[in-house]
Amino acid sequence: MTKVSSLEITTLSTMLANQGIGEWGYSALIEVDGTKILFDTGNRPETVLQNAEDLGIDLSDVEHVFLSHHHGDHTGGLITLREHLKKVNPKALSKVHVGNGMFSQRVGYKNQMLSMRKELEADGVEFIEYTDQQEIFPGVWITGPVERIHDERNWSGSGKIITESGVVEDNIPEDQSLVIATADGFVLISGCGHAGIVNTIEQIRSDIYEDKVLAAIGGFHLFQASEEHLEWTANKLMEFGVANLNGAHCTGIDALYALRELMELDRSQAVVGSVGDHFDLQNGISAGLIAK
Repeated sequence: MTKVSSLEITTLSTMLANQGIGEWGYSALIEVDGTKILFDTGNRPETVLQNAEDLGIDLSDVEHVFLSHHHGDHTGGLITLREHLKKVNPKALSKVHVGNGMFSQRVGYKNQMLSMRKELEADGVEFIEYTDQQEIFPGVWITGPVERIHDERNWSGSGKIITESGVVEDNIPEDQSLVIATADGFVLISGCGHAGIVNTIEQIRSDIYEDKVLAAIGGFHLFQASEEHLEWTANKLMEFGVANLNGAHCTGIDALYALRELMELDRSQAVVGSVGDHFDLQNGISAGLIAK
């Protein structure tokens, strides 16, 4: 297993903002051993672009985009970012990594990824679709769609999706996460965690990297979780050895504080995600003033 030596993750879209604009969405810039990956693209078209500018971050040399799932609060900024950044670098955001099911027909609303794919492919963008885990850079893995072993049910329950076998419940089957292997365990980056944080980590430990979790960063869709579910989740995360938790977007502020207490973590280890948050291997989570 290749272990990365350098890793920095900066939050570019979530609800709270120390700098820039907060929104219901998620995006983060991952810089790993000289490679940059934009993880999700936020909700509103201009949010990530403006927040990056406010933070002094240049996204024009980012060629790879990872989209955790099809929802607009994770894909809404993609076209605007591509249009703006390609003026500086024609290869900017030209490779988009997605899970199988990203372009499936949904019932009752139009999956915007279908038209977005057509427009971006005409502009030279390549979509790479995954059905299982794969190492895309040394030490950097895509989980692929995650099997729903535990009934975490982190989705609405009302949506429908058209499959080869007919119309079924839309449990966001394409939901996937990024995994980065380090000498101190792996780092998990999640957009919404519709597959469930426990399901996701168990699949990683089974199929990719059986080690403790140095950090779990991003959205984990626990804002509506019951006290019993949060307690179960906390016990599982402690079993996995989660050392740092940056819960942004749909994790929920109360849920993050509950997990912090249940997992017996301190204010530097369990943090509510905000725009401008930073994580690296030397310093852990560097959170803004309002997020601690």
